[in-house]
Amino acid sequence: MARDTTDDTPLDNRDTLAAWIASGEKEPAAFRIGTEHEKFGFVHGTHAPAPYEGPNGIAALLRGMETLLGWEPIYDGDAIIGLADPVAGGAISLEPGGQFELSGAPLETLHQTCREANAHLAQVREVAKPLGLGFLGMGVAPTWSRSDMPRMPKQRYDIMTEYMKKVGTLGLDMMYRTATIQVNLDYASEADMVRKMRVGLALQPIATALFANSPFLDGRPSGFLSFRSEIWKDTDADRTGMLPFAFDEGFGYEAYVDWVIDVPMYFVKRGDRYIDVTGSTFRQFMAGRLPQLPGELPTMGDWTNHVSTIFPEVRLKKFIEMRGADGGPWRRICAVPALWVGLLYDDGILDQAWQMVKDWSAEERQAVRDAVPREGLGASVAGRPVLDVARDMVGLAREGLKRRALLNSAGNDETQFLAPAEEVIASGRTMAERMLDQYRGEWGGNLDHVFTDYAF
Repeated sequence: MARDTTDDTPLDNRDTLAAWIASGEKEPAAFRIGTEHEKFGFVHGTHAPAPYEGPNGIAALLRGMETLLGWEPIYDGDAIIGLADPVAGGAISLEPGGQFELSGAPLETLHQTCREANAHLAQVREVAKPLGLGFLGMGVAPTWSRSDMPRMPKQRYDIMTEYMKKVGTLGLDMMYRTATIQVNLDYASEADMVRKMRVGLALQPIATALFANSPFLDGRPSGFLSFRSEIWKDTDADRTGMLPFAFDEGFGYEAYVDWVIDVPMYFVKRGDRYIDVTGSTFRQFMAGRLPQLPGELPTMGDWTNHVSTIFPEVRLKKFIEMRGADGGPWRRICAVPALWVGLLYDDGILDQAWQMVKDWSAEERQAVRDAVPREGLGASVAGRPVLDVARDMVGLAREGLKRRALLNSAGNDETQFLAPAEEVIASGRTMAERMLDQYRGEWGGNLDHVFTDYAF
């Protein structure tokens, strides 16, 4: 979750918002990779979710990380809620249920991305172990009920918690019981953004299937391979989904802005205070018709905060966010960005990926999105098995990474980071299915094993 801003730059008009997105354009040589990954903290021994308060809670962990790293603390009131790297630009933040997230720095290569992830996990272990805490990488908390989950002391989450009850049945589960791996990537122009958004949206369900890793809920199989993805289907239809308008002729920065400004807002931040403005749109705010702030017009900070509360399968800011993958173990933290970098950062490969999906209809894209949470690689799209599409997708990504020809000190290129995805393709079985096999076999139906076999 991004750090909320208080940028007071006046927001003049709708064109300013499109220009804000356009300001993210970069030359391909300046393209970077930003990886975000969330994980569930738990108490060793009891396997209960890690609390926020207390000598062995998440706040104590953040204090320990502050001492270890020298990063700047982020507060909500008097409560520490994250850390910011003042040098490289990364950050540690807390999701509503205490999910511990690293928002990685913008890096040039996947080698750097993987080193960053490894270093972060080692640092977290160093501080967490004396506190009796461990961390689990999965898409949904496998054993904890919604009522078990702690609530982080963030005002924006208080507002969201109340609003989620009005707009869907699973929004609170999304907030408190899910975790993801995301990758943020750059675009060179509006046309490049459009191509990447379209390919990313069409293939996001395939990535969801490949990285499916949330088969349990409330201590038993849920009937889904990615219950995290299923949760997003009934969270808040106004701000989620597959964005079919992105495939319309003429789609670009302005069309995306027009959608976002009509999405109901959550809050406006003034100083340290969060004002609940749920139910009103940013378009109303731009017209000075926000009931809670009559006559007041928004700032760029208000826009940046609002954009951070939009949750489609692919999100556009000053970069593009791929949001379809479940949280997972450390190798997945490297594999998810490897997949998307390989597909999107080589023009020829991006063109081939578009050729693969360009004839899919909006109905076919939505159908596979609806099917993969339960069926995974067994679903189909436009008459093709998802497994076959995934095989082609990973093959293209491999070629894209090979063409980048970026080597580490041992002479290995970035294709090595696709190994987890290639293993899934070769076996035809997702991590979720392998975990279900263990649950029904060697674990004897006891999910305590998750906290030992799949902890970081």
